[in-house]
Amino acid sequence: MTTMGEGAAEGVEELNDQMLIRRQKLDEWRSEGIEPFGQRYDRTHTAEEIRSQFDALEGQTVSIAGRIIAKRGHGKASFADLLDGSGTIQLFIKVNTVGEKLYKQYQRLDLGDIIGVQGTVFRTRMGEISVEIQEFCMLSKALRPLPEKWHGLKDVDLRYRMRYLDLIANPEVKEVFITRSKIIQGIRDFLLARGYLEVETPMLNVIPGGANARPFITHHNALDMDLYMRIAPELYLKRLLVGGFEKVFEIGKNFRNEGISTKHNPEYTMVELYEAYGDADTMMALTEELFAHLAVLVKGTTQVEFQGQIIDLAPPWPRLPMLEAIKQYAGIDLEGVSDEEAVKLAKERGVELPPGAGKAQVINELFDEFVEPELTGPVFITEHPVEISPLAKRKPDKPSVTDRFEPFIVGWEMANGFSELNDPIDQKERFRQQMEQRQAGDDEAHMMDEDYIVALEHGMPPAGGLGIGIDRLVMLLTDSPSIRDVLLFPHMRPKAD
Repeated sequence: MTTMGEGAAEGVEELNDQMLIRRQKLDEWRSEGIEPFGQRYDRTHTAEEIRSQFDALEGQTVSIAGRIIAKRGHGKASFADLLDGSGTIQLFIKVNTVGEKLYKQYQRLDLGDIIGVQGTVFRTRMGEISVEIQEFCMLSKALRPLPEKWHGLKDVDLRYRMRYLDLIANPEVKEVFITRSKIIQGIRDFLLARGYLEVETPMLNVIPGGANARPFITHHNALDMDLYMRIAPELYLKRLLVGGFEKVFEIGKNFRNEGISTKHNPEYTMVELYEAYGDADTMMALTEELFAHLAVLVKGTTQVEFQGQIIDLAPPWPRLPMLEAIKQYAGIDLEGVSDEEAVKLAKERGVELPPGAGKAQVINELFDEFVEPELTGPVFITEHPVEISPLAKRKPDKPSVTDRFEPFIVGWEMANGFSELNDPIDQKERFRQQMEQRQAGDDEAHMMDEDYIVALEHGMPPAGGLGIGIDRLVMLLTDSPSIRDVLLFPHMRPKAD
């Protein structure tokens, strides 16, 4: 029996030999007047349809197409496995049915070749649903051997770099991306059903805004000006609230020039949404409902297993102010302490701080180091300091913090939301403070966006806003420990020779 992987794990010399043999076969096909890279092929059924509809199709002629992933048998009869987008189906061919010429052409097929088959549906004596070949045609000649199917690709780096091979060799990988598609469609349907309008905003920005992040810079030749790949669509979406749209959302890519980790990729997918006349409580209720809805959609239950942990996403989720979380998990009480005292407490715990850090930065660093990993969740962390929340509205009864929340699950920040700041005077002062941080060396601090201030000066209604990282959400719902497992083509370092 031959299976995918014949020589794929061997050395470069062997691989080149196989490629040479396959090119010789390519020439043989053409010498017989057969083009090995064929045209359109009209299929009547998929592999899964033949299996599921066998009772009705037994004895009928069908047309199918796919990739040869296994061949077995010799002499006057042979079997093969054909893989299409729905799964595999067994093929059977015998010389007495198709004749010597076609049978010899069949024997010349290599693993990985894509063919079209017309044949009769039947069940073998071993009970295997199969298609007996009456005729076949070449659709695409594989000039390289494929990876070992039965053991999967072992080289994780190769799986990410050559995702097409990963999808062929590991069927469960395809299921992750089918689920990802269901999740994105589920988000869209959920919001549309609640009266939200899907919109699109620019990917190239004159000023990168909507988050504290280092942007990618590009250059527009015709205008001779630098532009930034967007880090968030937030400020454009809120301009739409000014313009009279009351419920808007966008699903799209953001780009942040930051490190790569199991939770970070420089381009990633988010859904951002804004609702006029709502607030942070509106968005927290929506977040709970959406996560639970998606869990039921793809899992059939609100209980999700992730790396051995069972997480119940059913609402309501607990809410925990940031300072209380630090007190609970780090044993440090920062309530009422000065900037100097906060910095001293952090340094006593070995926390590294940037130059000129104040209490807000201490809170952020202590939270990241001591609290975040402990939040199995789901839980909403609330009341973030104003200094690290430049676009969020202050809490009316506690002006040193904002009406902001971040939901945490399995130690990950899954989203960010708040009551939107609609006071243009306060917003301009926040931008000014961010610019001071940039001048002090913080290249992730927000730039001044005068055009956005002008928009706010025309009046933006009170609103709630929410941004959800779709990649992490897919990781959670597919039990995938690395973000690269849920991105079809994750960013990789260039491979050295």
